[in-house]
Amino acid sequence: MPDLKSTERFSNRVADYVRYRPTYPTALLDWLRDVQGVTPAWLVADVGAGTGISSKMFLDAGHPVTAVEPNAAMREAAVTWLGGNPRFHAVDGRADATTLKDGSVDLVSVAQAFHWFDPSSTRQEFHRILRRGGLAAIYWNSRRLTSTPFLVGYEALLQTYGTDYTSVAERYADEPVMREWFGTGWRGTAEFDHRQLLDFDALRGRLMSSSYAPKEGHPNHAPMIDALCKLFDDCQTDGKISFDYDTRVYVGELT
Repeated sequence: MPDLKSTERFSNRVADYVRYRPTYPTALLDWLRDVQGVTPAWLVADVGAGTGISSKMFLDAGHPVTAVEPNAAMREAAVTWLGGNPRFHAVDGRADATTLKDGSVDLVSVAQAFHWFDPSSTRQEFHRILRRGGLAAIYWNSRRLTSTPFLVGYEALLQTYGTDYTSVAERYADEPVMREWFGTGWRGTAEFDHRQLLDFDALRGRLMSSSYAPKEGHPNHAPMIDALCKLFDDCQTDGKISFDYDTRVYVGELT
């Protein structure tokens, strides 16, 4: 989405992104392995890899990983974090221009980034780089909005103080959209519970990792942090809150 500067908008949030964004549940990898037949020998292209959170998940499971990321600051953070692993490689590329060779990839991973991509040109590129029988896995941690008083209050906070929150929030594709995108190559979907337990400093960092959270100096920043502090005090248990997600994954071939 060029109007929202999708390849640039996280450049000044890298430190918070690295420290406070959630990982992904181990059940997701178990499902890819047990249901979809993915093995550690599969070469993963992690497209829109950001700071490497999803890349690390696959590295820890034994995969060779090529991280494809156009944002230089985020890509450099991934290399700093993961570059010591001989199975890790990072390239400057986009979803529609990965720079990877034809048929060179067993699994395309897209974590938390698909909504920034152009669906048509991305599909063509993934089809090009995947080997015959290879799979694409598109997945998100989708923040729950209403299941607890904290999550209701957090959503209201973003609606009140976020800079362009309504333009970018929760635009994740649903199952009918993903079935249509995969077409005849559709293989399946799954959903998993996931959460972070955060103290106030971590909660503040989690908020500030979001591209629509106003930075210090913006007129909305101080009142937003005040509102976050009150929300935390009202909802915390033993000094922490539960930041809850539904992790959804969609998998298929691109025939």
